[in-house]
Amino acid sequence: MKEEAKTRRPPNPKLVLLVALLLPGMGQVANRMPTRGLMFVFYVILLAIVTYNLTTPGHSVIGRYSGGIFVYMLSVLDAYRWALHRYKTFGTGR
Repeated sequence: MKEEAKTRRPPNPKLVLLVALLLPGMGQVANRMPTRGLMFVFYVILLAIVTYNLTTPGHSVIGRYSGGIFVYMLSVLDAYRWALHRYKTFGTGR
């Protein structure tokens, strides 16, 4: 059973990118890194709360949640980068 899990082909990076864009942290879960995905979700929420409390009601919605949005975009890039790396490594047989 464990050998079967080791030889499974990694998901297509474009699919991981789509999943990561739709749901925060799920790109990492698709890459089989659920702890990393949970950490990203935690920091998205944490920094969204911090920036919301540090801004005034006169700021736009994007400005009020900019910390969370920033970490969210980092999680999307991270998921895609890891998916691409794993996909290329699997394809070359390394």
